[in-house]
Amino acid sequence: MSTFNRLLPALNKIIVGQSPVVEQLAIALLSGGHVIIEGVPGTGKTLLVKVLAQLIQADFRRIQLTPDILPSDIVGTNIFDLNNRSFTLQKGPVFTEVLLADEINRTPPKTQAALLEAMAENQVTFDGETLPLPELFWTVATQNPLEFEGTYPLPEAQLDRFLFKIVVDYPHPAAEKQMLLNVQKGWYGQHLASRHLKPVTTVADILSIRQAVQRLAIDEKILDYILALIQRSRQHPDLSLGASPRAAVAWLRASQAHAWLLNQTSVTPDNVKTIALPLLRHRLILTPEAQLDGIPIEAAISTLLNQVPVPR
Repeated sequence: MSTFNRLLPALNKIIVGQSPVVEQLAIALLSGGHVIIEGVPGTGKTLLVKVLAQLIQADFRRIQLTPDILPSDIVGTNIFDLNNRSFTLQKGPVFTEVLLADEINRTPPKTQAALLEAMAENQVTFDGETLPLPELFWTVATQNPLEFEGTYPLPEAQLDRFLFKIVVDYPHPAAEKQMLLNVQKGWYGQHLASRHLKPVTTVADILSIRQAVQRLAIDEKILDYILALIQRSRQHPDLSLGASPRAAVAWLRASQAHAWLLNQTSVTPDNVKTIALPLLRHRLILTPEAQLDGIPIEAAISTLLNQVPVPR
C-alpha cells in the first residue's frame, strides 16, 4: 500500500457523511475511468473534486457549462498573431489532469461532443492535428437531477464513456451537524484550498498504482462472471439497451481497483457486485413498458445480479 491510503480519510474529513461517494470516486481514479456525479445543489459535488485534485497535487481546471459554451471553449482554438503573421494554438481547459465539467447537461450536444475523443482516447484533434492530453487526464462531470428546463440529455455514446454515475444524497443528520461544527472551526469550503489542505500523494503515485491495479490477479471464472452479467443485461426483459463491450472492460478494471482498496490479492465476485450499481445505472435503458410500470433502474440491476449464478 502507499500514501494513497491517506487520501480517503483526508477526503472524508472534509466531505463528511459521503463515504460511499468518496470510495466510488477513488475506485474511478485508480481505474482511470471518468465519472458523472449527480446530486441536488449544495451537496458538495464541486468541492469534492476540487479538494481531491489538490490532495493529489494534480493540475485542475473547471468548466462551468452553459447553453452558450462552444466546443472551442473546451478544446481551444488557433489564434492569428498579427506580429508573426501565423496561427498560435490557444489550448482550452481540456488540457489538464483533472477536468471538472460542471453541470454538463446544461450545454448542447455539439459542445458535449467536444469531450468524446478526449475521454475515449486521451487526445484532442482539431485543424488536422492530434495533440495528446496529460497521462492522468480524468473528467468528472456534475449534473442536477431536478432541473429539466434548459438542459440537454447526454447521448448514449457519451454516457458509455463514463465509468461511474455516482449519486450524492443528503448526509445523515449527525454528519450534517459535524459539517456545521467544521464550519465553526474555519473549515469552510470556499477557503479550504488556500488554508487547510496538505497534499497526501502525487500524480506519479496515482499512475503507479493504476499499473499495480491492472496487475491484480483475476481468475478466469471472474472474467466469465462479468461476461455473463454483461450478456444477460442484453437479454433482460425490462431493458431495451444492455451493457456494451466497453462496460465489460470498465467492470473488470473497476473490480480490480475495488479489490486493491480492500488490500485483497485477487478479485472476488463481491468486488464485481459491489460496483454494479454505479457502473450500470447510466448505461442501461429501461423498456417503455418498464418505465410505465415505474420500475427503477436499480431494481433491474438487482434482478440482473440475482439471475446470474455467482462462481464458487
